[in-house]
Amino acid sequence: MEEKGKRRFERQFQDALQSLEAQLNVGYSMENAIKEVQRDLQIMYDRHTLIVREFTYMVRQLNLNVTAEAAWKDFAARVALPEVDTFVTVFSLAKRSGGDSILIIKNAVRQLGDKAEVKREIDTVIAAKKMEFQIMSVIPLGIIGYMRLSFPEFMAGLYGNLPGAAFMSICLGAYIAAWRLGCKIVEIEV
Repeated sequence: MEEKGKRRFERQFQDALQSLEAQLNVGYSMENAIKEVQRDLQIMYDRHTLIVREFTYMVRQLNLNVTAEAAWKDFAARVALPEVDTFVTVFSLAKRSGGDSILIIKNAVRQLGDKAEVKREIDTVIAAKKMEFQIMSVIPLGIIGYMRLSFPEFMAGLYGNLPGAAFMSICLGAYIAAWRLGCKIVEIEV
């Protein structure tokens, strides 16, 4: 799955988990909650989106008497996203351990939602910093262009003799090194 599609699916999966949490709060069993989530997703998204197709497939599996746990595991294997794997693992453990599995699942849904929110905030900050870097990369060129047009005699002193040309060559080298370092920093994945 491409990066943009992966992020879109992660957001859709978060919507599905929030709907699932609401259905479980109402008192539905996991099997019936999945069916209700599928209905909610059909209202929220086009029927051709991946999340709707996957939940439709899960509902078909449940109608064929496949357990909810098996349907979730199959779903996780098909989409291969860490958030889905985490949820399926928590669901499987909660189902097997007994106790208040609904509360455990609700807590897992909230934690996954918080994680997704933090990830979105980080992505926003990184996008802002990338834009800032691009703007800052162009500013020195703009300043030199402005100086050449406005103060040609000042720039002639920098480019018209050997010490000035050497100094400006060193500045150009420093600018290129800073630009390359900035490109590497901006490309760091979080």
